[in-house]
Amino acid sequence: MTAAEVALIVAGVLALLVWLTWSRANRLDRLHRKVAATRATLDTQLVRRAAVAAELASSGRLDPATGLLLADGAFEALGLDDWSGTAGEREEVESGLTAILRTVLDDPEEVAALQADSVAEALLADLAQAWYRVQLARRFHNEAVAQTQRVRRKLLVRGLRLAGHAPMPRTIEIDDSWPSALPRPGSVT
Repeated sequence: MTAAEVALIVAGVLALLVWLTWSRANRLDRLHRKVAATRATLDTQLVRRAAVAAELASSGRLDPATGLLLADGAFEALGLDDWSGTAGEREEVESGLTAILRTVLDDPEEVAALQADSVAEALLADLAQAWYRVQLARRFHNEAVAQTQRVRRKLLVRGLRLAGHAPMPRTIEIDDSWPSALPRPGSVT
């Protein structure tokens, strides 16, 4: 082999490595942007659910003690503006709101009584929509996080520090289980 052929092969291998590194860095950047977008969507849906819960609490359709309990949980969730608090603080508050809502909406007779009132029925429908969207948004977010974590564990990404100083994204683990008596969106009651 001549020196020119060796130089050509080395240049080809280097070009391939540069292209591979560039494509991995771009993929990682897209995944980090996807995580940020799904986190923002999840936050929007959680705020929407808390706002509807606060409306239900202040509607006068619930007994005073239940309304006060629900309002407290909803306003606590609305008072958090992002996920940057202590580890798990936001998850605790959102899971707490879920527990309160499940307590309020687990009795089929109470839910049926609320659905008999047109205002409360509209609020329950809005709450069901918001809750369903929270569940979807959390699933999408956690899948985006899992994809990003898989890519960040690869040897090339770690070795070349392609993630830079970006923190490792983490999944959002909140209790968003559905109350037994609340009809799902689109279901006939």
